[in-house]
Amino acid sequence: MTAVLDEFWARSGPEDPFPMYERLRADGPIVGSAPEWVTTDYAVCNAVLRDRRFGIRPVGDPAPTSEDTSGNTLDLGFLDREPPDHTRLRRLAAPAFRPKMMAGYAERIADFTRDLITGIERRAAAEPDRPFDLIADFAAPLPIGVITTLMGIPDADVDRLSQHGTVVGSALSGINGPAEAAALAAANAELYELFSELIPLKKARPGDDVISYLVAASPDGITPYELHTTARLLLIAGFETTVNLIGNGIAALLDHPEQWELLRAEPERAAAAVEEVLRYAPPVHSTGRVAHEPVSIAGVDLSQDGWILLLLAAANRDPAVFSNPTTFDITRPRQAEHLAFSSGIHYCLGAPLARLEAEIAFTELAARLPKLHRPADPPIWRDSRVIRGYASLPLLAS
Repeated sequence: MTAVLDEFWARSGPEDPFPMYERLRADGPIVGSAPEWVTTDYAVCNAVLRDRRFGIRPVGDPAPTSEDTSGNTLDLGFLDREPPDHTRLRRLAAPAFRPKMMAGYAERIADFTRDLITGIERRAAAEPDRPFDLIADFAAPLPIGVITTLMGIPDADVDRLSQHGTVVGSALSGINGPAEAAALAAANAELYELFSELIPLKKARPGDDVISYLVAASPDGITPYELHTTARLLLIAGFETTVNLIGNGIAALLDHPEQWELLRAEPERAAAAVEEVLRYAPPVHSTGRVAHEPVSIAGVDLSQDGWILLLLAAANRDPAVFSNPTTFDITRPRQAEHLAFSSGIHYCLGAPLARLEAEIAFTELAARLPKLHRPADPPIWRDSRVIRGYASLPLLAS
């Protein structure tokens, strides 16, 4: 292995990874040695994600059929499945994300967004010199409100679901030690109980929500365990993607004041701003794939069960694909589809919802809090090498 690759594996989560990504890029499209490889290259990432010779799990490694009560692993439903199970489970959840549903969610998202901003305005009026936390006060509550509506969670269970869903979502970054494993196991058990209570209610009185769609598919289309893991995946993925997209996006806009001013003056650019944030500062930085048969790509031979780490965030700054890739520019012409939501059969099912939430959030924040800026208080980055986002982002509203 190269020295830079050794440093890559040893780096800390909060550290800015982009300088290291560029050092890896300089070593070639694929670096490493059998059986583990790493790529920063857009063409390689996109090709692997779309190539059916690669999968999520090694050959002969079946997906789990029951919960790991130790908390040492996290089953992410159809995200961890290969076809045909992946295809079947994804199809069952897909109706909740169809265009008609997105149109219906828009008004609810706007209402949530405006209510949260009103709360920020009130606190700023009372204590103008006291920063608020964009994550705790806005970016986190917004997707929780949206995803619980999407899933048809009763209001009485929202706080409970939010608390345990946050613990489970943190495991996407990895499980470090027995304390985190125990917390994950406990949170998983609580979510399992919550969904178990909800399922008979949805059977008796189905609604236009994703849990009702999944329940309607039982028992022939989905097993009870698959129903629980699919519901859990939609919960944590719907939260993690959006909270970090909003946090990273507002930080990028404020760190480039001319872009913030442009968005304020031309709010119709909000959708383009979302796409540029997804390219420039995506929430998910990497994903892995396993070769299901010997594959040659970019001059490298991968054996069956050879593993390759796809650095999606680095691919989104590939100078062979994106001009001036390190420049944040919400007027950037569309040159290629970024890989923030992956590609191929595992393309993020909830991408339209995340985009919609972020577009409304950017529009409303720019209109209602035009003097938004960073205070002296430093932000806190999440300690993760997979999910890139803020644990805390202090801001001043005026």
